[in-house]
Amino acid sequence: MKAARIHAYGAIDDIRIEDVPEPVPGLDEVLIRVEAAALNPMDNKLLAGYLRDFFPLAFPYTLGTDLAGTVVATGPLVATVRPGDRVIARTDPAGGGAFAELAAVPARLVVPVSADLPLASLAGLPTAAASAWQALFEAAAVQPGQSVLIHAGAGGVGSFAIQLAKRAGASVTATASAANLDLVRSLGADEVIDYRNQDFTAFAGAVDLVIDTVGGETLERSLGIIRPGGKLIGLSAPFDTEGPKARGIDAQFLFHESDAGRLAAVAALAADGRLHSVIGQEFALASTVEALRSLSKGGARGKTLVRP
Repeated sequence: MKAARIHAYGAIDDIRIEDVPEPVPGLDEVLIRVEAAALNPMDNKLLAGYLRDFFPLAFPYTLGTDLAGTVVATGPLVATVRPGDRVIARTDPAGGGAFAELAAVPARLVVPVSADLPLASLAGLPTAAASAWQALFEAAAVQPGQSVLIHAGAGGVGSFAIQLAKRAGASVTATASAANLDLVRSLGADEVIDYRNQDFTAFAGAVDLVIDTVGGETLERSLGIIRPGGKLIGLSAPFDTEGPKARGIDAQFLFHESDAGRLAAVAALAADGRLHSVIGQEFALASTVEALRSLSKGGARGKTLVRP
């Protein structure tokens, strides 16, 4: 089969599309024929070695964590899915394997999905939608009537966070580029801010919660518009949380952890038409280098996919 692999930590141009043996599922693993795999910023960080202390890679390493596909075979201890089932999964980042024609994934990370939706549209759920869910409902415990500012509302996490926050009864303000303002409105944002031409600190007002996937200066400036007792959830990179706490703000860095129950919850919303995926770009597996290079430039609309 074809797979996008690296043989050492390095740069995007070090990725090679190689012919490799098809994986054989272990006792508790599921072999999935990949319909589509979604890119995440973590893919580039893993490639560069920035996360080696958390996710040490064994080389050669097949990139990718998020996938949607069809079960081909299962190990003898697997009872949750069977061949022919449509599924989504987020692999262990240290194991990777999604950017390939076939992937062997532990059954505990595999979630069956509805037959009513195109599989490719579900490939972006495992990290982006599940991260938005984790941020809003587990870390922030968002409540009806609260005001929420979501940065990068047209991005992978942001596009799902807008929808989930609205479903929770919150009032949502989202930042986006001018080209994506109509998109974030269509996802449910009550107010939209063109971050390139407008100062969100002047438009957002005092808010109860900020969901930030940008980091840096955007995160720092967000602290000034959060009410005392409010919360800031940052997903981009670890940051100082003690300073905000001294100002009465509950600031947390959210490190996304795979959870099949959480993923099943977002998959159920998608199946019912209550959660929609925004697919920005699709690339062939052979163009994985081009796909990751595009992602690294930032400003991606929704999810970027590679398809075998």
